[in-house]
Amino acid sequence: MIDTAGSLVAAASTLKAKGAAEVYACATHGLFSGPAYERLENSCIEEVVVTNAVPVPLARQTGKIKVLSIAPLFAQTINVVYNNGSIGKLFE
Repeated sequence: MIDTAGSLVAAASTLKAKGAAEVYACATHGLFSGPAYERLENSCIEEVVVTNAVPVPLARQTGKIKVLSIAPLFAQTINVVYNNGSIGKLFE
């Protein structure tokens, strides 16, 4: 989960200071509250990938923030459960 992005941006800066060539970040929930968007845009992070489990406004899905849909996974899960299948097989 990324909330204000302060810890994430600090960790990315540390990684760069220790020699990382590039830093990418991902999270299932992009809350992006307070100064999060500005912190991320001004950070050394190349790209931040989150799911749409928490809505991210279209106007903010530019620059470094990429949003992936979890709808296909939910659809498959519902189908498997409905047909008494194994959810674990979805992740093999």
